[in-house]
Amino acid sequence: MKISSSPSPNFDERPMDTPIDILVLHYTGMKTAHAALERMCDPQAKVSAHYMIDEDGSITQLVAEDKRAWHAGVAYWRGQTNINARSIGIEIVNPGHEWGYRAFPTLQIDAVIQLSKDILARHPIPARNVVGHSDVAPRRKQDPGELFPWQKLAQNGVGLWLDSNNHQTNLLNLGYEDESTDSILAFQRHFTPNHLSGVLDDRTKQALSRICLT
Repeated sequence: MKISSSPSPNFDERPMDTPIDILVLHYTGMKTAHAALERMCDPQAKVSAHYMIDEDGSITQLVAEDKRAWHAGVAYWRGQTNINARSIGIEIVNPGHEWGYRAFPTLQIDAVIQLSKDILARHPIPARNVVGHSDVAPRRKQDPGELFPWQKLAQNGVGLWLDSNNHQTNLLNLGYEDESTDSILAFQRHFTPNHLSGVLDDRTKQALSRICLT
């Protein structure tokens, strides 16, 4: 796996003794990959990620994994609020909902899977902690959105998907901060992308019951 480098100044040190145990996937939400890369390397923007993956599958590293990149912002997952301190952030090139949201190319997703598996091999990140930006910041973010193929990732050993059994899972013990409309929509974008009701309805409850956290 070839990874090019474009160092960003937008990082700082991780707190001592804080594990890297979350992987956050984003879309860039900008018109072009070049614009996204420029922004993440602009010290005035104060945003970054550890990696960016273009639509052709090419990977660029911006921040070393042992440093804290500034990608998640105000966020929450499984009782933790300083998500940047304990996570790796991957930006996936896509114009997003504002600029013409579209399906993610196969080459790009294959690279996401390969890079994610490498990261998971280096850090103690459980499947339930492979999340989207909208999962950890549902009031502010929609990415990577309902077109992102979470099922394909899970089938390749990255993250969670639904199984055929019934479990006692709800939004709170899965990791969300609350059961608000925003959190429900974030869950639906991740697990029921063809059903974005924003309501904890029967279809959503059924999906929750098919998530095994062990």
